[in-house]
Amino acid sequence: MKLKNYFFLVMMVFGVALTYAQQKTITGKVTDQEGIPLPGVNILVKETSNGTQSDFDGNYSITASEGQTLVFTYLGQKTVEQLVGSSSTINVQMEEDASLLEEVVVIGYGTQSKRNVTDNIVSLNSEQINNIPTPSLQSALTGKAAGVRITQINGKVEGGIKVRVRGTSTISSSQEPLYVVDGVPVNNSDESINGSPINPLVSINPNDIESIQILKDASSAAIYGARGSNGVVLITTKKGKQGKTKVTVNSSYGWSTATNKRDWLNAAEYVEVFNEAATNSGFPAGALDGTYDFFAGGTDWRNGEVDTDWQDIALVDGSVEDYSVAVSGGSEKTRFFLSTAYNKTDGITRGNTLERYSVRTNVDHNISSKFNVGINLGITKSKIDRLANDNAFATPIQAIAQVPLSPAYLEDGVTPNDQTLYYNFLFEEFNANFQTNIWRVLGNVYGQYQITPELSFRSEFGYDYSTQVAERFNGSLTESASVGGFGTANSTTTERYNLNNYFTYNKVFNDIYDFEFTGGMSFEETNRRNQFVQGQGFPSDNLQTVDSAAEIVDGGSNRTAFNFLSYFGRASLVINNKYLFKGSIRYDGSSRFGEDNRYGWFPAGSVGWILSEEDFLKESALISSLKLRGSWGVTGNAGIGNFASLSLFQGSSYNQRSGLAPVQLGDPSIQWERTTQYDIGIDYGLFDNRISGEIDYFVKTTKDLILNEPVPGTSGFTTITRNVGELENKGFEFVLNTRNIVKDDFSWSTSFNIATLDNEIKDLPGGDVIVGQNLVREGESISSFFLVEFAGADPDNGDALFVRNTLNPDGTRDRSTTNNFSEAERVITGSPFPDLTAGLTNTINYKNFDLSFTFQGEWGASIYNGGGRFQSASGDFFDNQSKDQLNRWQNPGDITNVPQLRLFGANGTQQSTRYLQESDFIRLRNLTLGYTLPSDLTQKFFIEKLRVYFTGFNLLTITDYDGYDPESTADFNGNASIASGIDFYSAPAAKTYTFGVTIDL
Repeated sequence: MKLKNYFFLVMMVFGVALTYAQQKTITGKVTDQEGIPLPGVNILVKETSNGTQSDFDGNYSITASEGQTLVFTYLGQKTVEQLVGSSSTINVQMEEDASLLEEVVVIGYGTQSKRNVTDNIVSLNSEQINNIPTPSLQSALTGKAAGVRITQINGKVEGGIKVRVRGTSTISSSQEPLYVVDGVPVNNSDESINGSPINPLVSINPNDIESIQILKDASSAAIYGARGSNGVVLITTKKGKQGKTKVTVNSSYGWSTATNKRDWLNAAEYVEVFNEAATNSGFPAGALDGTYDFFAGGTDWRNGEVDTDWQDIALVDGSVEDYSVAVSGGSEKTRFFLSTAYNKTDGITRGNTLERYSVRTNVDHNISSKFNVGINLGITKSKIDRLANDNAFATPIQAIAQVPLSPAYLEDGVTPNDQTLYYNFLFEEFNANFQTNIWRVLGNVYGQYQITPELSFRSEFGYDYSTQVAERFNGSLTESASVGGFGTANSTTTERYNLNNYFTYNKVFNDIYDFEFTGGMSFEETNRRNQFVQGQGFPSDNLQTVDSAAEIVDGGSNRTAFNFLSYFGRASLVINNKYLFKGSIRYDGSSRFGEDNRYGWFPAGSVGWILSEEDFLKESALISSLKLRGSWGVTGNAGIGNFASLSLFQGSSYNQRSGLAPVQLGDPSIQWERTTQYDIGIDYGLFDNRISGEIDYFVKTTKDLILNEPVPGTSGFTTITRNVGELENKGFEFVLNTRNIVKDDFSWSTSFNIATLDNEIKDLPGGDVIVGQNLVREGESISSFFLVEFAGADPDNGDALFVRNTLNPDGTRDRSTTNNFSEAERVITGSPFPDLTAGLTNTINYKNFDLSFTFQGEWGASIYNGGGRFQSASGDFFDNQSKDQLNRWQNPGDITNVPQLRLFGANGTQQSTRYLQESDFIRLRNLTLGYTLPSDLTQKFFIEKLRVYFTGFNLLTITDYDGYDPESTADFNGNASIASGIDFYSAPAAKTYTFGVTIDL
């Protein structure tokens, strides 16, 4: 017995030894497609529990036997299997799995598999956003999303941005979408002191952005309830990932010019035109010589001694500098992303500069396997050298009205000439200062606890702090000379607190029913404080703060606040991985509305059917994926004044005695604007998803429009804020993505989107609302142009002609012409909003080269040049004229659109379609060409990746519009106004060329 046991023991030891002899240690390195080491890759011997992970340098070591298989898995990468052979070294290069990378999209209060999304959501990643040379985050999105129109109001570096998601859904309320950064709804209000808006997102560094989701339909936006009518933009900043610490350095420099310059009369042409205009108006020959002498300021205008191009003085070459450093990485428990950046943009309008300093810290930490915490914090300082708004002679572009006979400077070449037709804006550069400093702190902290495998609880606290200090000084040589200089100091501080608490439950039942529920509450409070003071009479232009003023002429302070209290819930159900259902509801309350209507319900629902999972399509060689979806929902708009429902009084003085004065007539019944939206869509993929895209049709109807309705003057007020009317937007959206070429060393993909939009006022009980050249009328598009039609010059006598457009008894209109403007009636002549928009992006990679470019186009909109009656006025006054005025009527029989030149004759200068023009355009919005140096070369210098690149912005514009720019409009009309599509000495956009380098360490 003992002998048998001894023999068994010997055989067991021998077997173990034999097995051990067959095993060996396998080592190697795991990298991505670009040769960068991948830390934290899971390596497992197939069908065993033997496994390990790669270290920070991608290296690994594992014991295995010949004939066994090593399985390499990593998030976002395709799984790799390698057979163990005679070699003891196995290096692996992993490939990105595009299906996994695109699987999850951010939605309100959570994420969702893109495959199961039943809403219309546009998702953009960091590669589509970064490295575009503009301080505006929104401009980087232009042309990338169907149905999303993004325009910069003008070419000033801080200029306001208009973002319209599926049209304009309101008349008087905010027309901007809700922006949510890392779960925090951010303050998007304008705090400018000169009547022209500052882009409120100018303080966000685009290089910190990981992804942007634009929630377009009501089903996706209704989770934000009362503020979702204009769409929701979810911005997610970058986070650290487990693995080796990665350092990314980006440096770029570029220069800018105006996208367009107009042709104006030179000195000789100016004299010719105005001498003719004077003669036509009955002035004797040489009547203007004395006027020319004044303009010329002692120079010899007869011999052309001075020929000033005021446009070249106002529009200058700008520059863009951008530097950033980002550090990211982490362990299994703690991940971090740190960044700092500096941007300086010298604008193409003289004296306009933006400097931005930013720091960001994002940290996520696993306290335990169930409890996670984190913080996202961004701090930004922006310094802006500002200009007067477009409706001021102090703004540089208005210099085009100056006479070319006038020198810009005196004989010393330094001192601005004060003997000009209008105020010489150059005094602002040398004797004035207008600077705005903005501090922005945006952050949130969160804690998430996994109560059970299916149930988690998350609590978030967000904070948005913005302080804007604007100081403006006009010295004794400026327009304020009569008062010895004038100074203004204005400080505005806005704080927003946001608290979210919600549960998320997710469970799959019987491998068939995938159910998820999210429910919770949100509280938000915003406090705003403003102080300002103005003084005049300064002892020296070197003393520019108000405390040096001899007299304080005005000052004040005010405080205001508002809050939201909300409860929300969302449930989704996926059956058999192909039948999709989702519903949500939000109960919103706001202090802005009347006591009886303070709360509102905002429900939404959507369904989807993944047909490609059905048996009759599952094996199709043509159709890779096909999903039908439909959604419905109700959203609101709360973008009105904080106390619109209340009748307000304000402290005032009368004969130096204190008192109260009524300042607002309130309507206690005022309630939310409610937008109901329907969306029907198809998501498709063909030929193994080589071709994919979306097709959508939507209808948005907004009821209870909030409008400042006129009231009888006997009430003591001019308007009252009420709910009146109904507005509808509808249209088609089409997206086509193609992978044209897919090879190891060459790939080419294309993304094309096009969208239509039909906007109509369906009901307006109070009747027409007319603001300047714009009209709001039932049955028409919002802000339609309402003008007399111009019919050119009378061939017989050169009179300006207008179309009568009076109604005949039979209901037709009299289309005859008249030279009497008062005999003509205004009619609707166009819209400031396009009815067709499109974008085309191509991305090409060839070996180490990469090329991408985006074209953007708009059709159907018009722009009214409000300055045209001064700029192209048939010599009516002494403003310099556009060169097309040389094509004027001179002799009977001349056929032209430029009436006879008449000094002080007002021949065609009335507000008519003479100054209205279609603004259709196609623009090469951005282009990037890059080259990545071979990794075997850069790694010799301990550099993982080095890429050099060229980027261009607004490189080409194709348009028949002869104004400065088909997108630039007057900044003094703000961001949300009935007065739309009006150009008034508005600076064109900048054309920018940038060279840069990105280094990964």
